[in-house]
Amino acid sequence: MNTKSINSIINFEPFVEWDNSPFVLFSNEGKILYVNHSAEILFGSVGAKEMYELALAYAPAGFGYITTSISLNYDSFLFYAVTVGYENEEHISLRLYHTPHLKQTRSVHGESLILTDINVLLEANIALFKTKNPNPLTLLTDQEIPQCKIDQNNFSKLLRKVLYAFRASSSLDITLKLLIGQYLVVDYQKQSLIGLHFRANGRYVDGDKEIEAISSLCHVKPILKENAILLEIPLIQ
Repeated sequence: MNTKSINSIINFEPFVEWDNSPFVLFSNEGKILYVNHSAEILFGSVGAKEMYELALAYAPAGFGYITTSISLNYDSFLFYAVTVGYENEEHISLRLYHTPHLKQTRSVHGESLILTDINVLLEANIALFKTKNPNPLTLLTDQEIPQCKIDQNNFSKLLRKVLYAFRASSSLDITLKLLIGQYLVVDYQKQSLIGLHFRANGRYVDGDKEIEAISSLCHVKPILKENAILLEIPLIQ
């Protein structure tokens, strides 16, 4: 089977969607035509205009693609290279590659940690939030994330406090997924990280100090922005 016949019967979009590398397709005017899930999360930390300008800056001189080594940092997102390509004058694509890295070592006290399905705990706290906040809310999670050990009481408090920061938002998007290539050393063991991302058109910041304090009790790193909150959670098993 040749490449042309394969292209005619296979939808490649899911493969791009599953890729952990952010991928964006722009029009020649900078309008976003397509983003995969990883890029949607990235856009909580950087604007589309900046990404389009990045694509133009590292575009090849002619049709085709080029990969360039470059150090980029957007909040907790680190990238070591970008690929920019186009095969006509109408569209240009940008792909970014995560930098694998370790975060600082932490110590935890295991007696307060309970093996937990974080999806179930998240959904329970969202259901409680929705009883008083009927505005639209979308939740996209990775159901394959394994159970992890967390302080259930403090983590539930943290979720309620974070959700409350978006109590007046007209809509709220929540994403839970593994942060591929990012790790935390906990008690001398390398642990993967889960990213829990809350994004809206704005939020209250009056509870930020409490969010930071409770996050510390949960061994979670909070990244607080004007319209988003990202929680980096160690996948302790």
